[in-house]
Amino acid sequence: NHSSTTEAPLLGFSHRPGLQVPLFLLFLMIYIVTMAANISILVLVVADWHFHTPMYFFLGNLSCLEVCYSSTILPRLLASFLTGNRAISIRCCVLQFYCFGSLTAAECFLLAVMSLDRYVAICRPLHYAALMSGRSCLHLAAGSWISGLLSTIANTYWMSGMALCDPTDLDHFFCDFTPRLKLSCSDTSLMALVTLLLSASFTLPPFLLTLTSYMCIITAILRIPYSSGQHKAFSTCSSHLIVVTLYCGTIIFVYVLPDTDTLRPLNKLFSLFHTVITPVANPLIYSLRNHDVRETLRRAF
Repeated sequence: NHSSTTEAPLLGFSHRPGLQVPLFLLFLMIYIVTMAANISILVLVVADWHFHTPMYFFLGNLSCLEVCYSSTILPRLLASFLTGNRAISIRCCVLQFYCFGSLTAAECFLLAVMSLDRYVAICRPLHYAALMSGRSCLHLAAGSWISGLLSTIANTYWMSGMALCDPTDLDHFFCDFTPRLKLSCSDTSLMALVTLLLSASFTLPPFLLTLTSYMCIITAILRIPYSSGQHKAFSTCSSHLIVVTLYCGTIIFVYVLPDTDTLRPLNKLFSLFHTVITPVANPLIYSLRNHDVRETLRRAF
C-alpha cells in the first residue's frame, strides 16, 4: 500500500473551471494589498525616526512577519489557479509546512508581546521607559521569532519521514499537518498527540496573556474621565482584541479541537481566516487606523 510518488495534489477550493479565474483575481488582489500595506509600514518604521519607538518596532516586526507569512501560502495557491497544476512535491510540502507553522507560532508570540507593550504603556506609564527599553524590545522580538522557528521542528521531522498511501490527494489549499497525516501508512497516534500538545502550548498561553492584557487595558480605559479620549482608546483596543481573538480563535479551532466529522468541513474555512484574511487585516487595524501613520504615508506618496 506504500506509494513511491514524489508529489501530492492539493484539492484547494474548487474543481470548476469557471471559478478558477475569479478565485485567482480575488486572491491576487488580497495578496497585492497585503504586500503593499505591510511593506509600506515596514519601510516607514525603518526610515522615519519618528516611529523609532517600541510600539512601532513591534508593528514593523509584525509587518515583516505578515510579508513572509502570505508569501508562504498565496503564491503557490495563485499558481495553481492560473495553471491548473495542483501538484506539490513532497519536499516543497514539508518546507511549506515548516515555514507556515513557525511563522504562525511566531505571530502568536508577537501579538502577545504587543499586547504586553500596550498594557505597560497604558496601565504602568511611569515604568514604561524602564521596562520597554531598546534592549528589552529586541529580546522580546527575537524571542518571538526564535520560539516560532523552533516550534515546528519535531512535526516537520515526522512529516518528512511519513510513508504515503494511495490516494495521495491533500484535501486543503496548502500543505498542512493534519491532511498530510491522514495520507500516512504509518502509526500516527503519537504524532497526533504531540502535535496537539505543541499546538496548545504555542497558542493558548499567548492568547490568554493577550486577552488578560487587553482586559486590564479596557478596565483602565473605562476610568478615563474624558469621554472623547475614552472612546478613541476603547475603539483602538477593542479592534486589536477582535483581530487577536479571530486569529488565535481560528488556530485553536483548527489545531487544538478534536478532528471530528462535524468540525472537519469547517477546518478549511477557518484556515482561510488566519492564513489569508488576518495578514491583510492586521496592517489596517494596527497601523493604518493611526492618524500619524496615515499622514506620514500621505506625505511620502
